[in-house]
Amino acid sequence: MAAATKEPSSASAGKRKRQENGDKSKKRRKSGGDEGVDLKAQLKQLEAEILESRKHYNNIATLLELAQKNDEDRPTAIAASETLCRVFVRLLAMGCLVERREASEKDATVTKWLRERLADFREVLLHMFNNEKLALPALLLAMSLLKVEAQHLDGRDQPAFPRYFFTQVIYFIIQSPVEKLREEFTEKFIDEFDDIRFYTFAAISEFLRDPSADLDETVRAIIFNLLLNIDDVPSSNKDLDTFYIEPPTTKKRHPVRSLSQHKSQAQDAWLALMQLGLSKDQRKKILSVMSNSIAPWFTNPELLMDFLTDCYNAGGSISLLALSGVFYLIQERNLDYPEFYTKLYSLLDADMLHSKHRSRFLRLLDTFLGSSHLPAVMVASFIKKLARLALNAPPSAIVAIVPWFYNLFKKHPLTTFMMHRVPRTEEEKQKIEEGGVEDVFLAWERDPMETRAIESCLWEVVQLQGHWHPNVATIAKIISEQFTKQAYNVEDFLDHSYGSLFEAEMGKEIKKPPVVEFMIPKRVFTKVTEEEEKQGLKDSLVVGLWDFGTA
Repeated sequence: MAAATKEPSSASAGKRKRQENGDKSKKRRKSGGDEGVDLKAQLKQLEAEILESRKHYNNIATLLELAQKNDEDRPTAIAASETLCRVFVRLLAMGCLVERREASEKDATVTKWLRERLADFREVLLHMFNNEKLALPALLLAMSLLKVEAQHLDGRDQPAFPRYFFTQVIYFIIQSPVEKLREEFTEKFIDEFDDIRFYTFAAISEFLRDPSADLDETVRAIIFNLLLNIDDVPSSNKDLDTFYIEPPTTKKRHPVRSLSQHKSQAQDAWLALMQLGLSKDQRKKILSVMSNSIAPWFTNPELLMDFLTDCYNAGGSISLLALSGVFYLIQERNLDYPEFYTKLYSLLDADMLHSKHRSRFLRLLDTFLGSSHLPAVMVASFIKKLARLALNAPPSAIVAIVPWFYNLFKKHPLTTFMMHRVPRTEEEKQKIEEGGVEDVFLAWERDPMETRAIESCLWEVVQLQGHWHPNVATIAKIISEQFTKQAYNVEDFLDHSYGSLFEAEMGKEIKKPPVVEFMIPKRVFTKVTEEEEKQGLKDSLVVGLWDFGTA
């Protein structure tokens, strides 16, 4: 149906004049596709005619056709879309799209037609999200249109957020193959505006619970990363003061201005995603930021208990990462986790000190065992088990463990008997001299209260004092010296690696170069010749051990 309805007139000359003008405009529209016509001039003329009189509203259909040339002519599509955006912004501001009860049938028909073309324009912009070169400009145009619609589409005194259009925007962003589009939307809108973040959570939750939505592995991964990037949790209602569309002022607090409502939307979105199932890598990512970026969004963190306890009981690196989340619930929500320290003790295995999550685990372990009210028997089990594991640990792990032992001995003086245990009677001494001593520590006991570690001694630390790495040997000797230092800052040792230890050695100033070889050998892998043998040269030790053949 054409919106360009003719205005009534009594003069036939006027009719002919309008008809001639109409024929000229048709000719201009037909010549728009010719190669010699300037596109900018054509679009400017179409825009000017639309704003001049509503009899040229059919130009909007022409612009829509040009904007739909996504693959054929991308510059034309972008230019036409920008023109349409300006046109609809002006028409919305003028109130031309407001449905009024007192409007005549003809005006109501025109308004209805304009609103339908606005819906068509939205669809054009949303489908541009799938085009890598058009996605970013289309996003900016869609968000500009969204803002003007909120202010003028319904003709209200106060702006109303266009929930339906925004939900469609989120749907297409999620399903778009353009990753840069999601980065741009997160950076320029979600991170900047509190209301955009609020309605994004709501739209994601709605999308995940939509039975008709195609929630394949790729889409779930996109939603997961999108939620994971929303990590700036406001601390109070006062922090909610930056809005893309100013919420209406009412007697009751608007949900967008309420922190509890924000958290409720975020909680619903995360729970909807978790209920669909997560891959192992996704669970690891969630657990690594759980206590800082996810749990603070939950109004009822108790809803995370099942997820965290399942991960904590899974074993391996998943259990290590779940520790911080479990501790957050224990500390903040009084989660009752039976036999927590028994499970924590079971995580001390041969792989733990070689894990990339080692530093994170040791930080948490320092927190868990920091209370002076813990039984000395249990603390001794952790010390002994880690000392045993240190015998096969990398140097970077040992230099972090030994200072931690020192701090625990200062906090729990009853465990210091483990450092130096001497025979009390002549019989014990004679028995040790004749048959040695058997370590009473039960290494395979799962209960830290039953390992008998407090009755043992730290002979493992003595072995570490003869370690091949000089830094490890030096730091292990602090256990044999007087405890004059109040405590070590464990953070200074946790992030060491082979690389950092090597750089530290290379950075040392060598006062006296060590003697490596008194004479540079002429041959290393080959035998000496007869002439060299007459000169007194001999084969190297390497040649004597291995036969490398002849060249």
